[in-house]
Amino acid sequence: MPPTQEVTRVRTPRRENHEVLATVSSLLGSKRVTLQCMDGVVRMGRIPGSKNKKMWIHEGDVVIATPWDIQDSKADVIWKYTRPQVEWLERKGYLK
Repeated sequence: MPPTQEVTRVRTPRRENHEVLATVSSLLGSKRVTLQCMDGVVRMGRIPGSKNKKMWIHEGDVVIATPWDIQDSKADVIWKYTRPQVEWLERKGYLK
């Protein structure tokens, strides 16, 4: 029997909500991280309290960030991808 390929559902960034893909470049402590966003901007990311204990973030993780309306240099981290999801994003061309 041939190995079956696992079907993964991957959440993609929604442009209408101003979501962007980002890579965590460093951890700053106190629920803050430095994000290298795919639109070319380096932002300070904040992990909201609702996601703090559920989402363990490390350097090099790929996340979805929502830039703030009032201050574009800051963003909220709303989603973290797992390793198979990152591989799927690379295959589909979302990550450069």
